[in-house]
Amino acid sequence: MKMLLLNGHGINMRVDAAKLHIRDGRFSTTEEPQKYVFYPKRVDIDSIVVYGRSGSLSFEAIRWLIKHNVQITILNWDGKLLTTMLPPESTNVKTKFAQYHAYEDQDTRIEFAKKFIEAKFSKSESVLDYLQQRYPDIEYDFTDDKARLEKAKSIREILGVEGGVAWKYWNEYAKAVPEKYDFRSRIDQYRRATGAGDKTNVMLNYGYALLEAECLRAINSVGLDVHVGFLHEMNQSKYSLAYDLQEPFRFIVDLAVMNLIEKGTVDNKDFIRTESFSLRLKPTGARKVTEEFNTMMNGKVEYRKKNSSWSSVLLLKTRELSHHLVGKRKAVEFCKPVYVGERDDTDLLRKKIIEMPYTEWKKMGFSKGTLHYMKQNVRSDKTFTLNAHVRERLENWG
Repeated sequence: MKMLLLNGHGINMRVDAAKLHIRDGRFSTTEEPQKYVFYPKRVDIDSIVVYGRSGSLSFEAIRWLIKHNVQITILNWDGKLLTTMLPPESTNVKTKFAQYHAYEDQDTRIEFAKKFIEAKFSKSESVLDYLQQRYPDIEYDFTDDKARLEKAKSIREILGVEGGVAWKYWNEYAKAVPEKYDFRSRIDQYRRATGAGDKTNVMLNYGYALLEAECLRAINSVGLDVHVGFLHEMNQSKYSLAYDLQEPFRFIVDLAVMNLIEKGTVDNKDFIRTESFSLRLKPTGARKVTEEFNTMMNGKVEYRKKNSSWSSVLLLKTRELSHHLVGKRKAVEFCKPVYVGERDDTDLLRKKIIEMPYTEWKKMGFSKGTLHYMKQNVRSDKTFTLNAHVRERLENWG
């Protein structure tokens, strides 16, 4: 999977001599915008994400992109998905009819809803397990919640259980976020999503918009109806099935944002405060989140005895759902494959962590708290994982 992000003023996409010409936006009259030229049948991008202020997109350019199977996603100023233009969808109407029948059968709908939430719980545990190896303060136990989910007899009950786990999850996730990010949780005490008033939530919102666009692409390719979900209520203005499908894959965004936080890539210059006191990403910040999300989606995982990217797994899982609905597959589940954080607890890295001075660590652009937790883990002889950028700098030090 490869995304091309366009932002700024004066974005332009047009076709000339059968080639697609793209000019990125600019933010001053002195800078020279990036230009791209794509030749017919030789396109190395899967989607274009537009997070720009102004520009033009010709009808011929839209036609060119759709015919080359390139998705066009347009994000609002706050990073949320505004609209997306997708390649031609599958015309297998039997799949949609099967989906509608499953939605109308209450027992079947509840069964599917539970599967999405079971997978979300599983991936949430994977994220917290991964973070716990570096941040010992993180503690969680979803045992009672899983039992409640199993006994739930309505969508409302399922959502109630999910809300409780989300509350626990974000409180623990927050323990790994440095205080300067001012992140307390993603939801308030009433389990409602809070506004994007802090840097972490802004990046999460933007990442989820990218994930939503990828879910829409996968749903479109297998011929399902994006408006008919099982966990989320059907609504003409909402992509209910895309919201369902996001649940098992939200962890990708959560880890991407944590990676950016841990390696200190984003700073104050990547954000801007609006007149309504909301926070949004500047183009530099949007590019950093897009690149990290793209890296995570291209990460390899073993599934069906093959090494697949997470973007491929997303498509495969969507196809499995469609096959199950029409009777081509006996069962469907979303817990597998499991995300496993890579262990980095070698003797050499342990030695470097113990010997690393806090002053030297700060010069590398990392926080004192991160090194403190790493030293704690080494001294307690626990297994641990490291962010790829942290590991790289440790390996090159000394």
